[in-house]
Amino acid sequence: MGRVPNVTRADAVAFVRNPLAFIAERWTPTPRTVRRAALAALVMAVVIVVTGGAVRLTGSGLGCPTWPKCTDDSLTTTSAMGFHGVIEFGNRMLTYVLCAAVGWAIIAARSQKPWRQGLTRLGWAQFWIVMSNAVLGGIVVLVGLNPYTVAAHFLLSTALIAVAAVMWQRTREGDAAPRPLVGKPVRQMVWILVAVTVLLIAVGTVVTGAGPHAGDSSEVERIPLNWENVTKLHAVLAWIVVTLTFALWFVLKAVDAPKGPLDRTRDLFLILLGQGVIGYAQYFTDLPEVLVGLHMFGSCVVWIGVLRVLLSLRERPEAMADLPAAATESTLTRA
Repeated sequence: MGRVPNVTRADAVAFVRNPLAFIAERWTPTPRTVRRAALAALVMAVVIVVTGGAVRLTGSGLGCPTWPKCTDDSLTTTSAMGFHGVIEFGNRMLTYVLCAAVGWAIIAARSQKPWRQGLTRLGWAQFWIVMSNAVLGGIVVLVGLNPYTVAAHFLLSTALIAVAAVMWQRTREGDAAPRPLVGKPVRQMVWILVAVTVLLIAVGTVVTGAGPHAGDSSEVERIPLNWENVTKLHAVLAWIVVTLTFALWFVLKAVDAPKGPLDRTRDLFLILLGQGVIGYAQYFTDLPEVLVGLHMFGSCVVWIGVLRVLLSLRERPEAMADLPAAATESTLTRA
């Protein structure tokens, strides 16, 4: 092992003033490390959604009846609170794991050479979404699992997944201006697919808010809509998404699109088929908790799949940092 360098007072002061800059001066991660950090943040964004669903489906939404403490007298769960308290408090603790993953992504992006400020901003955007959603999660508990706040909580998590997915993609690209790989009509078609998917996810939160899984064994307010009618609307939107995806694949084949958009569209179509099977299975089997949980996980995977299709429509090569030198050489050659 090499000798551990002494930490001077100046080092300590520099770290306190700007810890990210201090680390960046002394550590240069490999591109692979940065990609892994971004992927870890994306995975944890999905995990926190799935575990939040587990809280709801086990009726543990008020396992810790207050916030930010678990009870008025205890920061953590107590034995008297039983299984539901453990589930709810465990989900709260996973927020810290998510923060650590996002923090690692921020540090890795800030320390990469050359520094890619856009990548770092995407990391910080995730941080502030996590903080906002933590506060909103506390409000959800304090208002007794009001379905509208629960829906907002899930939608903010969906926004987190979107930013994390974009950051993960950007770690595998350069910083040059994006170049479209397909024509404008195809890009517009994909934006319609994205919009319908957002609507599908939003209506899905209404299905949850009006449905039987209230999140707690006590009397919890529900959205005053016919649950089955909203579910049918959700299914119609799902079929529209499937149809658009299928049509998009044929259009990409017709215009001889590059392999990337074709593969991402194929992957999305297969994901949608699996999600559809789970959706219909849970509907016809009276919403068993396991299938509902799988459907929530599938919702995250579908959203990531749609975003990957969108991001595959362009390429961003490495920025030509040596352009001035090349231009000078060209000028000398002409002279």
